[in-house]
Amino acid sequence: MGQGVHVQELPGIGKRYDIDLGHGGTRVSIVVRRDGTRDLYVFTSRSDEPTAVVELSEEHSRKVGAVLAGTFFA
Repeated sequence: MGQGVHVQELPGIGKRYDIDLGHGGTRVSIVVRRDGTRDLYVFTSRSDEPTAVVELSEEHSRKVGAVLAGTFFA
């Protein structure tokens, strides 16, 4: 998908996308489930325990993605 993005198939669940943010182990993982929901995990260190977890519906994921991509303007 691109440098710094790792994709892993999660059998029976969907796919996980890991993005290394390059700040002392800071990374985000996004699990895209087969039912359309997404789980966003934020890791602020090399720990296996996330600092934050957010579950997003498909609609909310699209809104957040549009803001992050700079395609949503109010």
